[in-house]
Amino acid sequence: MRLLIVEDEKRLAVSLARGLTAEGFAVDVVHDGLSGLHLAGDRAYDLVVLDIMLPGMNGYRVCAALRAAGNDVPILMLTAKDGEYDEAEGLDTGADDYLTKPFSYVVLVARVKALLRRRASPGASPVLRVGGLAVDISARRVFRGEDEVALTAKEFAVLEQLAVRAGQVVGKPEILEHVWDFAYDGDPNIIEVYISALRRKLGAATIQTVRGAGYRLATS
Repeated sequence: MRLLIVEDEKRLAVSLARGLTAEGFAVDVVHDGLSGLHLAGDRAYDLVVLDIMLPGMNGYRVCAALRAAGNDVPILMLTAKDGEYDEAEGLDTGADDYLTKPFSYVVLVARVKALLRRRASPGASPVLRVGGLAVDISARRVFRGEDEVALTAKEFAVLEQLAVRAGQVVGKPEILEHVWDFAYDGDPNIIEVYISALRRKLGAATIQTVRGAGYRLATS
């Protein structure tokens, strides 16, 4: 899944990005409100981590502008402020959750995952069952039959993109957009490396190549 961090404290932003990338997310980072608003409006994100005290345009205004434009992306607000009035203002502008600095990184990751689960349809299982695979989106684990298969964070992220659209063809650009951040300028054929690794671990017939179009996770 693809996340956007809008945070003007650069060391904190870089630290959060590294940690969330290690969790398997694709993470983009900007350091001012206007850039955050433009990027969130132009690209499809699964969640935005939004600081309140930002140069150019504060987080309250960014959040309100996104909601006014009909953008329902989950928003987790970060702030050095505290107090119920600050929290109420953030939630009133359309934020989904609120975290006061300093915070535990473990808590932030838990909040991010909870918001992503909440966005799923009510009652939906976090475990995707496709053919002989069980892909646990919440725990980021995958099982083939009764056996757990160890995947790297990036391998799981690629598999997740195929699993959520099982039976459909998923193109390389779509995988790149959600698994690698927008600053990635390397060879797009890197996806083939991860597809090959997944086939070795999950079985050669698990992922089908649709020539000229992309890849499809087999449903039987």
